Amino acid sequence: MSVSELYSQYTRVWIPDPDEVWRSAELTKDYKEGEKSLQLRLEDETIREYPIDVQSNQLPFLRNPDILVGENDLTALSYLHEPAVLHNLKVRFLESNHIYTYCGIVLVAINPYEQLPIYGQDVIYAYSGQNMGDMDPHIFAVAEEAYKQMAREEKNQSIIVSGESGAGKTVSAKYAMRYFATVSGSASDTNIEEKVLASSPIMEAIGNAKTTRNDNSSRFGKYIQIGFDKQYHIIGANMRTYLLEKSRVVFQADDERNYHIFYQLCAAGSLPEFKELALTCAEDFFFTSQGGDTRIEGIDDAEDFEKTRQAFTLLGVRESHQISIFKIIASILHLGNVEIQAERDGDSCSVSPQDEHLTNFCQLLGVEHSQMERWLCHRKLVTTSETYVKSMSLQQVLNARSALAKHIYAQLFGWIVEHINKALHTHLKQHSFIGVLDIYGFETFEVNSFEQFCINYANEKLQQQFNSHVFKLEQEEYMKEQIPWTLIDFYDNQPCIDLIEAKLGILDLLDEECKVPKGTDQNWAQKLYDRHSGSQHFQKPRMSNTAFIVVHFADKVEYLSDGFLEKNRDTVYEEQINILKASKFPLVADLFHDDKDSVPATTTSGKGSSSKINIRSARPPLKASNKEHKKTVGHQFRTSLHLLMETLNATTPHYVRCIKPNDEKLPFHFDPKRAVQQLRACGVLETIRISAAGYPSRWAYHDFFNRYRVLVKKRELANTDKKAICRSVLENLIKDPDKFQFGRTKIFFRAGQVAYLEKLRADKFRAATIMIQKTVRGWLQKVKYRRLKAATLTLQRYCRGHLARRLAEHLRRTRAAVVFQKQCRMRRAHLAYQRARRAAIIIQAFTRGMFVRRIYQQVLMEHKATILQKHVRGWMARRHFRRLRGAAIVIQCAFRMLKAKQELKVLKIEARSAEHLKRLNVGMENKVVQLQRKIDDQNKEFKTLSEQLVAVTSTHAVEVEKLQKELARYQEGHGGDSSLRLQEEVESLRAELHRAHSERKILEDAHTKEKDELKKQVAVLEQENALLKDEKEQLNNQILCQAKDEFAQNSVKENLEMKKELEEERSRYQNLVKEYSRLEQRYDNLRDELTIIKQTPGHRRNPSNQSSLESDSNYPSISTSEVGDAEDALQQVEDIGLEKAAMDMTVFLKLQKRVRELEQERKKLQVQLEKREQQDGRKVQVEQAKNDLDLDQDADLAYNSLKRQELESENKKLKNDLNELRKAVADQATQNNSTHSSPDSYSLLLNQLKLANEELEVRKEEVLILRTQIVSADQRRLAGKSTEPNINARTSWPNSEKHVDQEDAIEAYHGVCQTNSKTEDWGYLNEDGELGLAYQGLKQVARLLEAQLQAQSREHEEEVEGLKAQVEALKEELDKQQHTFCQTLLLSPEAQVEFGVQQEISRLTNENLDLKELVEKLEKNERKLKKQLKIYMKKVQDLEGLQPGGLSSCSLSLSGPAAQALAQSERRRHELNRQVTVQRKEKDFQGMLEYHKEDEALLIRNLVTELKPQMLAGTVPCLPAYVLYMCIRHADYVNDDLKVHSLLTSTINGIKKVLKKHNEDFEMTSFWLSNTCRLLHCLKQYSGDEGFMTQNTAKQNEHCLKNFDLAEYRQVLSDLSIQIYQQLIKIAEGVLQPMIVSAMLENESIQGLSGVKPTGYRKRSSSMVDGDNSYCLEAVIRQMNSFHTVMRDQGLDPEIILQVFKQLFYMINAVTLNNLLLRKDVCSWSTGMQLRYNISQLEEWLRGRNLHQSGAVQTMEPLIQAAQLLQLKKKSPEDAEAICSLCTSLSTQQIVKILNLYTPLNEFEERVTVAFIRTIQAQLQERNDPQQLLLDSKHMFPVLFPFNPSSLTMDSIHIPAYLNLEFLNKV
Repeated sequence: MSVSELYSQYTRVWIPDPDEVWRSAELTKDYKEGEKSLQLRLEDETIREYPIDVQSNQLPFLRNPDILVGENDLTALSYLHEPAVLHNLKVRFLESNHIYTYCGIVLVAINPYEQLPIYGQDVIYAYSGQNMGDMDPHIFAVAEEAYKQMAREEKNQSIIVSGESGAGKTVSAKYAMRYFATVSGSASDTNIEEKVLASSPIMEAIGNAKTTRNDNSSRFGKYIQIGFDKQYHIIGANMRTYLLEKSRVVFQADDERNYHIFYQLCAAGSLPEFKELALTCAEDFFFTSQGGDTRIEGIDDAEDFEKTRQAFTLLGVRESHQISIFKIIASILHLGNVEIQAERDGDSCSVSPQDEHLTNFCQLLGVEHSQMERWLCHRKLVTTSETYVKSMSLQQVLNARSALAKHIYAQLFGWIVEHINKALHTHLKQHSFIGVLDIYGFETFEVNSFEQFCINYANEKLQQQFNSHVFKLEQEEYMKEQIPWTLIDFYDNQPCIDLIEAKLGILDLLDEECKVPKGTDQNWAQKLYDRHSGSQHFQKPRMSNTAFIVVHFADKVEYLSDGFLEKNRDTVYEEQINILKASKFPLVADLFHDDKDSVPATTTSGKGSSSKINIRSARPPLKASNKEHKKTVGHQFRTSLHLLMETLNATTPHYVRCIKPNDEKLPFHFDPKRAVQQLRACGVLETIRISAAGYPSRWAYHDFFNRYRVLVKKRELANTDKKAICRSVLENLIKDPDKFQFGRTKIFFRAGQVAYLEKLRADKFRAATIMIQKTVRGWLQKVKYRRLKAATLTLQRYCRGHLARRLAEHLRRTRAAVVFQKQCRMRRAHLAYQRARRAAIIIQAFTRGMFVRRIYQQVLMEHKATILQKHVRGWMARRHFRRLRGAAIVIQCAFRMLKAKQELKVLKIEARSAEHLKRLNVGMENKVVQLQRKIDDQNKEFKTLSEQLVAVTSTHAVEVEKLQKELARYQEGHGGDSSLRLQEEVESLRAELHRAHSERKILEDAHTKEKDELKKQVAVLEQENALLKDEKEQLNNQILCQAKDEFAQNSVKENLEMKKELEEERSRYQNLVKEYSRLEQRYDNLRDELTIIKQTPGHRRNPSNQSSLESDSNYPSISTSEVGDAEDALQQVEDIGLEKAAMDMTVFLKLQKRVRELEQERKKLQVQLEKREQQDGRKVQVEQAKNDLDLDQDADLAYNSLKRQELESENKKLKNDLNELRKAVADQATQNNSTHSSPDSYSLLLNQLKLANEELEVRKEEVLILRTQIVSADQRRLAGKSTEPNINARTSWPNSEKHVDQEDAIEAYHGVCQTNSKTEDWGYLNEDGELGLAYQGLKQVARLLEAQLQAQSREHEEEVEGLKAQVEALKEELDKQQHTFCQTLLLSPEAQVEFGVQQEISRLTNENLDLKELVEKLEKNERKLKKQLKIYMKKVQDLEGLQPGGLSSCSLSLSGPAAQALAQSERRRHELNRQVTVQRKEKDFQGMLEYHKEDEALLIRNLVTELKPQMLAGTVPCLPAYVLYMCIRHADYVNDDLKVHSLLTSTINGIKKVLKKHNEDFEMTSFWLSNTCRLLHCLKQYSGDEGFMTQNTAKQNEHCLKNFDLAEYRQVLSDLSIQIYQQLIKIAEGVLQPMIVSAMLENESIQGLSGVKPTGYRKRSSSMVDGDNSYCLEAVIRQMNSFHTVMRDQGLDPEIILQVFKQLFYMINAVTLNNLLLRKDVCSWSTGMQLRYNISQLEEWLRGRNLHQSGAVQTMEPLIQAAQLLQLKKKSPEDAEAICSLCTSLSTQQIVKILNLYTPLNEFEERVTVAFIRTIQAQLQERNDPQQLLLDSKHMFPVLFPFNPSSLTMDSIHIPAYLNLEFLNKV
């Protein structure tokens, strides 16, 4: 492809920029060869002309297509150059917030300066076991790759973390070590991984400091080797340090600090234990205040100091050593404040004897004040003949003081590192190791000194190793793919290294100058100029004669020679060292011993580790001169660096390059200049250059075919060989054969070829798109034209018709208007005339009437005036009276109303309580009655007044009529003569009438007003009554509703709480069962391993003690170790959690202990019973010869037993006192809040414990003395009474018959009798030779006594050992109490009280359990003894019935064994006779199976351990469970509890054995899960419990158990079912998990939908479709079909099957979603479509199997929403709202993570903008989502086993013959 084709119009390129380093631009026209410039358009639309050098013809770098931007691996970019790398890192860092990126074998980590939630335990487990290219780049992926390579290749690994200060090296190394500690775990209980992590706070405190670039900068390099055993568990670690920056102890630049430990110690100086350090704030000390501000924002030095102390304690550094360390550090601070005064001569100086800081320095280090005062200002010169003491100048003294301070700190640093290594050391054999190197990166400052020279020297060595390793990997890849190998020219920095370390190099000349007595930095610089001026890597500055320039691989660095010699010598005067050697403190003296003098700041570099690499000591063999005590710093550093390189070369390296994005420490802010500097310095660009020189782009054939299938011609697609298709396509598309190579599995491309193919692919898509758009747009325009034409014709037709209709309507309306006008005008004139006429008539009528009425009214008013005056005067008097009465009434009412309101307020308060409601109702009823009565009275009064008013009115009317008649009569009689008088009378009458009317009106108004007031009062009272009634009803209803609601709410709340507690308890219980099974498995493995390894027989544990299922208890045990081990118990409590395990742990431990005690007691009783039966059989002969024991002997024995009981009671009393003491201490601990009372409590506890131990020792001595007296007394008594003929007399040795044969005792007794019978005549004895016989008898008696004495001594020793064990147990318990007490003191007062309450509850629970167990034990023993008594009675009756008359007399003459044999033979014969003679009639099968005890093992073997599920294919499901129940039922029928116990225990153990053997067989596990559940259901169904018998038939009720309650075994079987279920889920998950990611995310369920993007050096393991790791969804469905078929055919309960698939679907959801969240390559639209298709297929499968009710689909909801999120639009705010409302099952972090990871697969898609993601985050702020990013794929739902009774009856079950169960007899 020519240049003109590459640099065509619209091609984007990179051009240099002074601000942004590189800037993107676009060509505005095609470039032709020979042109001197390019026409470019920048991103801000400005036009720029870019000049081109014609000679070099260096064109600008081409920019990668947008589809390649943001890749996980920089080597996946088609164009590999600096701007492409920088832009890719910038896009990933700023837009996607991805801080990790691969660059070939290098992981580039950019410091975000912000805490990110990507380092939790869930992320660790997500990366565990994954291939490196399968997940997004992460430090955990590098750690996992190192761990896997160590395990796979069995080769040591190294992780090299480098970068400049502030880039995050220490944090990255810390996370890598945390990953190893979490994934591998510890091989023992030493918690070595916690110690490895605990070393970080210590090393940060003593080796890290604040610099201008980093607040926590490591000022030393370290290499930590983490050792692993053959099982790849962590067994130890070792640390080596390099080049501690000692100069920081005495000098800090501006805005920098000294090491953190100094400021931490100053912050804690006010603590009581640090008062002797005499420390104040850090600003008061010279060594800590030179940098200015002594505080770091956001850092609490006091809190960090507490963490440092805790880390010291965890690593085993004693408290005394910690105090000594802090004293030494404080002494360095005081040394810096010592004031040195110059003398007048200027050549000498002195220190004031009263100097406070010098005094503190000497006291803290334990040295003499006078000597230190003298030798701080003087030095000793030793010559061959004399020794001189010379005073030093002020500057020399200051230098010597600084050197001493640096030396002390360096020695202390080395001592701490050495002790950390001791704490991390292990005695186990190391198989391999992983080293983590945290070392400084390349540094260049304005002033570079000796430290920067050493740092850059180390980076030169590391870069050389890095280049060679990258070159080697590239070569291996090409050879593996069988590609012709062409040597790649890469930068070799060996000349620069030779310049530094070769003979007469810079370091050699520096050491040589240090040996010269008058050597100076200027002389050394001059020698460098003379020697190396011709070297290409060495330059001399123009303007300086004391500096030199070294051309390093990263950059040129100018070093200032001032101070090189002094720092290289590191001179410390011997006199000062000798003073420190004489310190009275051992730690200080040890720091400066001769064997330590040679240890530099890199103390541990010479330490041997547990690795396979031999590390030589750098100590010089001869003692140096008095000026220096070790080799030069440069020599030591070079030696340690060579050792480091040997270690790294012997391991497989993994590289992490940390980048600092900006110098301001701003979160997610990217400075391109700083980033480019570091990329050049750390070797990332060199990796890119090496990759670009070869074939950087690599494609698998299948991926290439899928991606570029559109470029293949149709006829070529007919070929089935994909490799051939790829070959033909590339040969047609790329004409230059050197641009690509065909490998064995991949196609290799030169740089830029993939971009060219992407361009061709895009052009192809663009042409197809244009064709499709052209056709569609033409069709759309034609359709639009036809639609417009039809619409136009329709509109014209309708418009014309509308206009015609409108014209006709106008004509009709005009004619009608004329007619309307004519009629309207005529009507209007007629109406006006009629209106005027009627008005005139009305006016006339009204006028005439008005005049007549006016005259009449005047006459009438004058007549009534007199009447009105009379009535008015009476009314006024009455009104005055009523007014006075009304005022009095108003006053009374107001006062009564006030009182009533007060009383009403009180009543309202009382009325709120429901208790006064009834009384209130009674009062209200009375008040209503009163008010009703008052209303009736007022109605009566109103009626009376109305009647009076009517009477007055009628009287008035009558009088008016009478007066009118008189007036008429008078007018008739007198005529007009008396008109004047009549007028006067009329006027008076009118006045009276008017007065009467007014009085009537006033009365009516008053009555109306009073009536209204009464009505209002009545209405108010009625309203109040109604309100009170309503209030009463409301109160009643409210009380009832509230009671109902409260009851309902309480019941609902209680139900929810009970359900929640039940779920939690079930989950916790199942977790305990799971943990128990795991521990039991571990115990079995350890027991097997111990059996194989152990050669000599010794004490071994009984396996029956390890499982609670084999004992009488029904509680699972959570520990397989001895319960008495206090440390194991405490460890278990810590593992489970103190709060959760405070009760359960104690209960489980006590129950397990009691179970074991009961089991041992049962065995002991059984042994004693068998021995007693043997003794009874032997004593049949001599039963009649027994006599009573001697009374004296009985008295002595009684006395001795009483004495022993007294001692035992004393011992119990001591135990009770000890318990009370513990309780008192615990109470005191909860009461005391301050820490000053803890030493008193502790001393009191120790004193009381000491007194208790002393008293216990006294009691033990008394027991020993008493037992000795008993033995001696019994011996004397036996010797004195040996003449008595009582051969069976019991002595005080109750156990003697256990060890001495009875025949020997009888023989010895006969010998003694014969001897004693002849003692009367000694002469006769001697004469007849009977002396020998007597001697033999005495010897036999002595043998008997000796045997008894030995037995008694053995018993005594056993009792002493028992007492010792008790004492040890008490001591352990006391230690445990002390440890608990110490832990309690560290807690807060509230926590102390809570902890004390928990302890008291646990203690009371334990005591209650002990009492219950004691009662149960006694009851059980009583039942056993009763049963044994019945058995013995039956045996005696049988013997009496069998023996003939002479048998008893005959048996007396036989010996014990003979009688026993005879009795056994008779018993067998009798049983045989019974079996033969007693015949039973044949009856129907009762559903019971009988077997003999000796056939139990055969039954378990045939029915459990050797049974194959395939054998029962055609039988009833769960047949073994039914057979076992029928056997149990028969044992219950014959009332044989031992048989039931033995059968169930053997069954459970057999099932466990089978499951352990077939721990990966799904079919076998499912088979025994169904049988165990069925056996559990049978025990419930036939238990006799009415709750389980509701569905039983009458026949099934006959098969119930009659004698035994097996509820405890039901619990044991339930626990076993939980274990089997968990194993079943584990097997199924193990089968499905490798398929999930490939099937759900990677396989193309919809062909042609997904495209494959280019990948880099880190390739996906699943990209090889034809490989073994590729699965499709059909494979997953087939596997689940297989699971479902197996479980269904084996009769597993449907409810359990539903729970199994719910769990499996949750696992599918969690694994898929977690991979989606951690993989950028699968977050695309096409993946979302395939996910939705796959999920729909799974849902369809669930519906087809009728499993949709299991809740499995609900568990897939997060994955469904994630798939929808990938397909939704992601542009506008409406899209953001839709996403927030849709993704309710996804957390905010998950949504944002998916949006950040979303990657378009082609250039037609758009990326998600940062603004859109910020919008999503803003809308989701109110959510209270968990902080966890990933789902817990290990989460297991609690399983429920619902009761599922069987419809089968036991008598209908047929047992096949091929089961070999012929020994089972049907009953």
